[in-house]
Amino acid sequence: MQQKIRKAVIPVAGFGTRFLPATKAMPKEMLPVVDKPIIQFIVEEAVAAGIEDVILVTGWHKRIIEDHFDYPFELEQRLKKAGKTREFQEIQRIASMANFIYVRQKGLSGNGTAILNTRSVVGDEPFFAAWGDELFDAKPSRISQLLKLWRKYQQPIISAIEPRSKADANHYGIIYGKEVEKGVWQVKELREKPGEDKVRSPFLTSVSGYILTPDIFPILEKLQAGIDGEVWLVDGIRELARRRPVYACQLEKTTHCDTGDKLEYLKTIIRFALKRKEYREDLKKYLIETLKITSEL
Repeated sequence: MQQKIRKAVIPVAGFGTRFLPATKAMPKEMLPVVDKPIIQFIVEEAVAAGIEDVILVTGWHKRIIEDHFDYPFELEQRLKKAGKTREFQEIQRIASMANFIYVRQKGLSGNGTAILNTRSVVGDEPFFAAWGDELFDAKPSRISQLLKLWRKYQQPIISAIEPRSKADANHYGIIYGKEVEKGVWQVKELREKPGEDKVRSPFLTSVSGYILTPDIFPILEKLQAGIDGEVWLVDGIRELARRRPVYACQLEKTTHCDTGDKLEYLKTIIRFALKRKEYREDLKKYLIETLKITSEL
């Protein structure tokens, strides 16, 4: 019998050191893309695909994320009195999108530990997992593409994109495998940031977005720290692929936006602002004028 994916796990306990000092007091997941925090985009994508429970793995410094998805009584009252109905409804919608569950990260550092910490909440169910700093401009959405393969294969699925260059191996996980149908690879080997001098072609770049089965938990429980002394989910999935089929979904019609990188974050803001009708023409004009001035310097 097919199991429905009802739960999403999103680790958000990292310190965001690449964005200091901006992230000294504000979580990187709360950095805005135009007028919406990064984490809200990810939650909305999951909810739109049918996710009911959103499990956020947090730390002591991430209380603001919990507050964002809560009901702010004083703010709601101010909006109502001011007649700002649209803003009032949006604030209420954010809090009611899903059943939000918060788990504090404990144990060794690393995204594998963050996933393991949700074991008692996830239970014996397959689940969707994603990082809190990678957005995807995709139609259909990233999670929709993963769910389509899940319904077909009923096996773990990981997101992948066509490598931009061998330099991807310096920043992302690398997937080797066999293409079993167009855009679908059965994973044979998975490496976390092996470095461009150690990568071989053909390969896919592993990006945020996974459908995982609960047998990942005992594997993560026994994992030793890897690169940078952290426990990596990629290492756990590599072991999982030795025990059962794991597939990589090469995302179609998708732009990967890594907002954990400063330059990519700036590009993401511009990209999503240009998608907004109220800003598009003025922003295009400003960019053209700015580029012209810059080229003349």
